[in-house]
Amino acid sequence: MSNSPTIVAMIPARLGSTRFPEKVLASRTGKPLIQHVYENALRAKRPRRVVIATDHERVRAACVAFGAEVVMTDEAHPNGTSRLAQAARVLGLGETDIVVNVQGDEPEMEPGVIDACVDAMVTPPSRESVEMATVASPWNPEDDPANPAIVKVVTAKIGAARRALYFSRSRVPFPRNQAAPYEPLLRHVGIYAYRNRFLQRYITLESTPLERIESLEQLRVLEHGFAIGVAIVESRGTGIDTPEQYEAFVKRCNERRA
Repeated sequence: MSNSPTIVAMIPARLGSTRFPEKVLASRTGKPLIQHVYENALRAKRPRRVVIATDHERVRAACVAFGAEVVMTDEAHPNGTSRLAQAARVLGLGETDIVVNVQGDEPEMEPGVIDACVDAMVTPPSRESVEMATVASPWNPEDDPANPAIVKVVTAKIGAARRALYFSRSRVPFPRNQAAPYEPLLRHVGIYAYRNRFLQRYITLESTPLERIESLEQLRVLEHGFAIGVAIVESRGTGIDTPEQYEAFVKRCNERRA
């Protein structure tokens, strides 16, 4: 019998959203936004299973209609990580099984990014030392390093693997010598993979000062002394936070169909 972990891509899909209410059900492309996310996750090679974790019957019904597996979770979760931890318990996942947190508002997340995130955990030597992983991408030409909405990440190289040193909304590293800029500047891609045992522990960790200052939940992990593996892979996918961003996504979809 194989001792390989079961890898599950989980998509948190909360109905409420402050800047764009009910965005996961927006369907001007002919499909709910969450369906685009789900179909991309299905194209990834690493996960054996794709599950949507939601807090609302309307989202559950919409997802069941396009054939998705859905887990109902409590409404009161403070964040998507907590929602996935409950879903992992409902599914009865083992301690070493891997949960990939695929954001429910990223309809253009490349399947290869999902696979790379998992690889950062299961490829030696990471599989012996890393309980959590994420992805960083070289910057796109249109990206502005001064934009606080774009999270930056710096890494250390440990043998053949990468580990996160810090995440920031500020430009890091700062190029004091403008003639010798740091290369490559890395943009954080909001996808995470966790071993289930760490996912369950993560949600019990106390909030930390840097996490609160930067408003970046992943800093809690670093401040508590845990390592985060980082896969470096090019990604152009962006999240949908506002109606304007959704309109741009609809336009791109229509152009691809033209």
